[in-house]
This record gives sequence, structure tokens and C-alpha cells, in this order.
Amino acid sequence: MTLLDAVQANLLSPAVLFFVLGVFAALVRSDLKFPEPLYAGLTIYLLVAIGFKGGVAIAEAGLAQVWLPALAAMALGALIPFWTYPVLRHAGRLAAVDAAAIAAHYGSVSAVTFIAATNYLQAVGQPYENYASAFLAVMESPAILVGVVLGRLATSRGSGTAPDPARTSLRAVVHEALCGRSVLLLVGALVVGALCGPKGMEKVGPFFVTPFQGVLALFLLEMGTVAGRRLGDLRKVGVFLLLFGVLTPLINGALGVLLGHWTGLGLGGATLLGVLAASASYIAAPAAIRVSLPDANPTLYLTASLAITFPFNLTVGIPYCLALARWLYA
Repeated sequence: MTLLDAVQANLLSPAVLFFVLGVFAALVRSDLKFPEPLYAGLTIYLLVAIGFKGGVAIAEAGLAQVWLPALAAMALGALIPFWTYPVLRHAGRLAAVDAAAIAAHYGSVSAVTFIAATNYLQAVGQPYENYASAFLAVMESPAILVGVVLGRLATSRGSGTAPDPARTSLRAVVHEALCGRSVLLLVGALVVGALCGPKGMEKVGPFFVTPFQGVLALFLLEMGTVAGRRLGDLRKVGVFLLLFGVLTPLINGALGVLLGHWTGLGLGGATLLGVLAASASYIAAPAAIRVSLPDANPTLYLTASLAITFPFNLTVGIPYCLALARWLYA
């Protein structure tokens, strides 16, 4: 299967088509909009289901098989802001706080992109390690912490004044990054699944497995409307951020695939690690950045992660990571 064939197959998946439908609804100015409680409920369901299934897979595989790739994934997430920040700061000439905020988003991960990648691998018949959702759980927070620290350090140096202890204390940052809704649900459900094991999955499988694809389709329909409403912001973010939002997933995705190969993952697992590295957060990171770096411009980091990188990964990024992994493993 060529990359073009893979992209075409991915575009015809239900999840991507529902996302496109949401974008179309926004472009034609439809009044389609999910109530906030429904959106929150769909998010909670997806995060808990991902975490629980990943925990069960860890219980089956054993911690000895998981710890090395999980540790490598965590390190990769923490390191991505260190190269994206100077690129944004100097090549993009963005303010320090904006560069740090965007870097935090691109080091963190997108759960929905990960789900779309697992669906794609299943559709093309490519097996993968079921415990890969553990990588999703451990990559969510480190980049947010690094990005916030970079932003705080840069802004305190630029002001030339003593920083306000109330704003520079990392206690609130750490709490938001580690105890925010998405991280808490992912990690908590992962632990629950690991403790319950396969016997626990037998009891809740009809709820967490069977309806999963339908819930994902509804969530992506809503994400499509949100992304579609932000397409107009592309004129504001400029050509540089548009290129950054497309090229960064290609670079980070390649790093993730290489790291997966180095840590002993199979072809499918390396693909998923590449997809996670290529993705950008639009749930956990915006919540933490809004609290920790309030001076950062939401138009920049939300448009880059949600209106540029997220659609790019859904259509091209996921098949790209699989094609790269197949080339590497061949």
C-alpha cells in the first residue's frame, strides 16, 4: 500500500468523515453545536475507556515489557518543547510566552488522534501492542510542565524585575498538569485497568468496547465544528505557523517511530508512538496554559494545534507514520 492509498483509506474511515462533516457544518454556518455537558461526557467516556483498556493490556503484558518504551515516551514528550521553543521564538519571531505555550501543546499529546490511529491500524490489518495507551498517559503532562517553565523563565528575564511569587510558583502548574481532568482520568483508569486485569474487562467490556466507535464519531463531529470555526484564524497566525503546524508532526512523528524501534516495539507500536509524538494537545494543554501562562495568545496555540495539526494528522500524519515504520522495519 502506497502512502497515497493509505491516506485515501484513512480519509474514508467513519471517524474522519464525521470530522469532515463537522467542518462542513461550521463552514456553512449551521447551528449544529453540542451542549457543553454532552461534550464533557463524551470526553470523559473516551479518556476512561482508553485508560482502562490500556491498563488491562499492561496487566496482560507485564510491567517488565512496558517500562522501557513508556519511559522513553515520557522523555520524548518532555524534550520536544526544547527544540520547538527556539524555532518558534527565533524563526517565527513569536513572543516568549506564546512560543512556550505552543511548544507545550506540541510536546503534549492528542488522545483522539491516538484513537484514530488505532482504528486505522485495525482497518489495514496491522497489529500493535495494546498497552500503547500507557504511552498516551505518560506523555500528557511532562511537556506542559517544561513549556510553562520555559515561558516563566523567559518572561521573568525579559521583565528585568523580580517575579511575582504567586505567579512563578510551580505548585499550581504541577497541580493542573498532573491533576487536570484528562490526565487524572487517563492515569486513574490505567491503574484501575491494571489492577482489574482481563477479568475486570469482562464485566465492563459491553460498555467500554462496543459503544466506543459511536462515541468517537460523535466526539469528532463536535471537534470538526470547533476546528471549522477556527479556520478563519489561519489568516491571523501567518504562513510560518501554518508551516510549523504541518512540518512539526512530520519531524516528531519520525522521532517517535525511531524511538519505538529502538525500545523494541513492534511495527504497530512504533507507529502509535510516532503518532503520539506528532500530535498536539487541545484538551489538557490549553487548560493548563490558560492558568499558568495567562498572557499567551489562545488564537495562536489553539489554531495551531486544533485547526492545523489535528486535521493534518487525521488525514496525512497517521498514514505517514505507518509508512515510515514499514520502511524502517523492512
